[in-house]
Amino acid sequence: MTYNVLFLDIDGTILKPDHTYTDSTKDAILQAKNQGIEVFICTGRPLHEVETLAEELNVESLIGYNGAYAIYQNEAIIDEPIGQNLVHQFIKIANENNHEIVMYTSEKNYFTSLDSTAVQQFNKVFQLTKNDVYSSDVADQIIGATVIDVDTEEAALYELEPNLRLSVVNIEGTPQSYDIIRKNVNKGEAVKTILKRLNIPKDQAIAFGDGMNDKEMLQEVGESFAMENAHPDLFAYAKHTTTSVDDSGIYNGLKKLGLVR
Repeated sequence: MTYNVLFLDIDGTILKPDHTYTDSTKDAILQAKNQGIEVFICTGRPLHEVETLAEELNVESLIGYNGAYAIYQNEAIIDEPIGQNLVHQFIKIANENNHEIVMYTSEKNYFTSLDSTAVQQFNKVFQLTKNDVYSSDVADQIIGATVIDVDTEEAALYELEPNLRLSVVNIEGTPQSYDIIRKNVNKGEAVKTILKRLNIPKDQAIAFGDGMNDKEMLQEVGESFAMENAHPDLFAYAKHTTTSVDDSGIYNGLKKLGLVR
């Protein structure tokens, strides 16, 4: 089988809990690229926070904000803001219920507060540095959002319309947090758009993930891998299970397909 594109989640897939990656992960990406496979980092993170990692791995194509923004060959090919009306409602819910929320633009991370212990813990785990306090003048620029340190019942308050769902953040060490996902704007929809643009059939695409924000992506490729450390509910959406992020999961998955040695 010929494969032409590889989509890789970051946290829990490329990066271990200590924010490092195995030598085998970098080697696997290099071997894939040397075979002409286009590699995309595909993350819930804001892209302005993954530039260093992308450079280290020599990856130039990026999908961020859970599919709301994507870059291919230095061109933004997906740009889907949430919309001011929903952003204002999210902030209102957070304020009324003493929740913390972070909202991402293409340049910064905007928090309801930078002082809370939960926010500081969240920022430490995700190594977010371009942070500021939210103000309404950036509402039209928001392309992603995460509610921080809320229980499941209260998180559901943000599902304001049928197009929205909450995806639990599957990263050890974070307070219980949820990405707000749009059902028509997610990693899977971004993958579909990119495959169409690059004229690559679904069966020539590969993806690896560990969180529930990866489920749509895993369904839009021919060869999908859930990491051994994945959220338990994710395995139902993956064709294969590979070893954990600590145990060369990407390398071992690509080896299963005969793409690395």
